[in-house]
Amino acid sequence: MNTEQTKETITLGGGCFWCIEAIYQGLNGVVEVVSGYSGGKVEKPSYEQVCSGTTGHAEVVQVTFNPEIVTFKKILEVFFSTHDPTNVNRQGNDIGIQYRSVIFYHTQKQNQITLEVIKELNDTGNLKGSIVTEVASFIEFYEAENYHQDYFKLNASKSYCKVIIQPKVEKFRENYANDLKNVKLKL
Repeated sequence: MNTEQTKETITLGGGCFWCIEAIYQGLNGVVEVVSGYSGGKVEKPSYEQVCSGTTGHAEVVQVTFNPEIVTFKKILEVFFSTHDPTNVNRQGNDIGIQYRSVIFYHTQKQNQITLEVIKELNDTGNLKGSIVTEVASFIEFYEAENYHQDYFKLNASKSYCKVIIQPKVEKFRENYANDLKNVKLKL
């Protein structure tokens, strides 16, 4: 079996990429999660440039997964349940275009499924408002600096990780206990 045929990639932004990265690293079927920047107008932006809000980039993670183990719909379910997709350019205390809720789809099938899932979620009326997540075709991804990669794994004792990331990861683990990788991150 050709393993390249069993891999799919999606690029997601939902606030700080450290939080999203930590969540997807625990999801069974996810092969790789890389933090970076997408959706802007500057080539190879730095973290400082993106944080300025002037480049148009979002902090994102590029999630590579095996669709034979985890469906794209499950990837989206996790995405929409682990951040607030009803806020424009804000997640908690993180404010600015770089923290927007965004899905950069890599295929038309992903786009179609994304729009269907958004409609289903909006139709439930269970959210505090309508989903404002930007849905756009993937163009370019710039990998974030090395110190951003595996941030929670490497910095779990730092206050930001304990106060912001850890509770999100714990909630994810509780809500998706049957979908977790066997390897647990230490909290």
